[in-house]
Amino acid sequence: MLLMAKFLLFILFIITNPYSVFSQFDEFFFNGFSEAHSNMSLNGSSEIKKNGLLQLTNDTSRLTGHAIYQSPIHFKNSTNGKVYSFSTSFAFAIVSQYQRLAGHGFAFTISPNKLLNGFPSPYLGVFNPSDVGNISNHVFAVEFDTVQDFEFGDIDDNHIGIDIDGLNSTASVSAAYFAENSTKVNITLKSGSIFQVWIDYDSIENLVNVSISPFSWKPKQPILSTSNLDLSSVFEDSMYVGFSSSTGLLASSHYILGWEFKMNGVSRNLDLNSLPSLPGPKKKHVALTIGVSVSSILLIIIAVCFAVYLFIKIKNADVIEDWELNVGPHRFSYEELKTATKGFKEKELLGVGGFGKVYKGRLPNSKAVVAVKRISHDSKQGLHEFVSEIGTIGRLRHRNLVQLQGWCRRRSDLLLVYDFMPNGSLDRYIYGEPKFVLSWEQRFKIIKGISAALLYLHEQWEQIVVHRDIKASNILLDGELNGRLGDFGLAKLYEHGSNPGTTRIVGTLGYLAPELARTGKATPSSDVFAFGALLLETSCGRRPIEPKAPPAELTLIDWVWDKWTSGLIFDVVDPRLKDDFDEGEILMVLKLGLMCSNCAPSERPSMREVIRYLEKEVKMPEVLSAPGECETGRNDVGFDDFIHSYPSNSFDKFSTQSSQEVRNDAISNDSDQDQNAASSGSLYLLSTRHGEGR
Repeated sequence: MLLMAKFLLFILFIITNPYSVFSQFDEFFFNGFSEAHSNMSLNGSSEIKKNGLLQLTNDTSRLTGHAIYQSPIHFKNSTNGKVYSFSTSFAFAIVSQYQRLAGHGFAFTISPNKLLNGFPSPYLGVFNPSDVGNISNHVFAVEFDTVQDFEFGDIDDNHIGIDIDGLNSTASVSAAYFAENSTKVNITLKSGSIFQVWIDYDSIENLVNVSISPFSWKPKQPILSTSNLDLSSVFEDSMYVGFSSSTGLLASSHYILGWEFKMNGVSRNLDLNSLPSLPGPKKKHVALTIGVSVSSILLIIIAVCFAVYLFIKIKNADVIEDWELNVGPHRFSYEELKTATKGFKEKELLGVGGFGKVYKGRLPNSKAVVAVKRISHDSKQGLHEFVSEIGTIGRLRHRNLVQLQGWCRRRSDLLLVYDFMPNGSLDRYIYGEPKFVLSWEQRFKIIKGISAALLYLHEQWEQIVVHRDIKASNILLDGELNGRLGDFGLAKLYEHGSNPGTTRIVGTLGYLAPELARTGKATPSSDVFAFGALLLETSCGRRPIEPKAPPAELTLIDWVWDKWTSGLIFDVVDPRLKDDFDEGEILMVLKLGLMCSNCAPSERPSMREVIRYLEKEVKMPEVLSAPGECETGRNDVGFDDFIHSYPSNSFDKFSTQSSQEVRNDAISNDSDQDQNAASSGSLYLLSTRHGEGR
């Protein structure tokens, strides 16, 4: 009778407390995913192969792939809101296109929604630029990252991290495991080997442990552990568990071979030998298979057909030279870019410059919208500048730099592929009669973004990068009007701690530091001088040199300094702002512009100091030094045929002709004005109006 009473009490407890009982027994196990189609929600590029292998992404760039368990899991006790303990184990493999390069990684995720709307590249398909880091995400993730993203403070390009609501990891460690003798053994996530992972959360100790091993057994000691991590505020009552992955400029195939998840228990070890096999290397297609028994006549016919086929294929093939093997970004085929731009049709034209044309395109595989810069045959931005641009920006990673997606070379055609910037360039909004006026708040955000990009180039990357052509037409605006620095065709690199070499002087008049004519050495300080001109023109709404202005206002630096010394500094502010600006901020930017524009390099601040001023970490000096006599327009020895006075669209107000005639004059005047110079070109001419060049 006592036993019967206990049984009845147990049944009554189950009926009255369904969550607290059944949630403790939520468990699923997949030894391969052949029979799991109905249990998994797949989107993006993810798919289940015939042999039961779950593939999140393939070797296509800029993809996302998600595989989420179809049913929600109850993680909380409804009475006290405390998250249950849980445990999961899974086996994965990352197979990269190239031996040492991979992109971008994957994450085990627990989220309130079955559909993740994350972006590719560094966001791993989990987050996007607008929500990363928001506590309202309620997302827990363990990332397995194969690219070092400075934006999120990654420790290296081969690490494991615990993420809460964003990608700045709460804790992270380089990928490794502890052997039985407690020796730490390093592993390479992107090696193509199969690894097993165990993730355990102890809700009593508020402890998360992550273990990894290339074997079927679990190491005694976790490689990553973080205590005092109570997930109760992160988790909702019901959550979805699964995987998210993405690729960037470089691509990898991310596979999940088996998976178990268990509430209030310890997940079992997977037998790696019983899991689905990874696909072998792609087989090479043989054009002809010659049988021994084929008659001599048939052999001749096949040989002739094969010769014709080879002739056509070689004639249309992209020739790859030795230098191209050392260039990192993705190499697009010519046919792929031709399809993306609809055959380089005029209606897809975004802009025209001295270097060639820029087209809007949609990549056939990923459907991503891009800008394709096609360098013309007679352009002076030749092979040297082309290699410089793809070799430089292709390895740079910062949210305020225009991202190079890839490149292509076919005979004499040179093409670069970039992220599409829907709002064009900054000069469209601060000169002439823009379609709308940028507010001061928007301008200040752009200034801070470009200053962060320059700090990254000057100090935070592996080498010092001197841009050498900072100006408003090379500042591109994305869909949210964030400023991004472009055009690295003139950039110079040198090692930290070394002195820059002497080089020819290139750039745009009004932005050239005066010491360049004497030393011929481009330095971060010469970039700071150009940035000072950018600060002034963004605040004043006029160019560094205005040929039609009165003599006293011909040079922007001198005009602003004159107003500063006269106590009338606010007279220089762009009148289109209509006094709707923060006086403290605009005064700070104008003072910074004068400091950066000083003719003496030693008087200019570094970009790190500039950012500290902009972030109000350091108080601005009360007294400023005079900028000095900067004869940037004189014909000093050393100026070569790359110097150009104005971007092509700076002549919009120099003619009273129709808008089409103005555009034609702008291009012809640019070359007529300096026949010994050809524009080195913008990174891509989104600085021209979208649609006007059509």
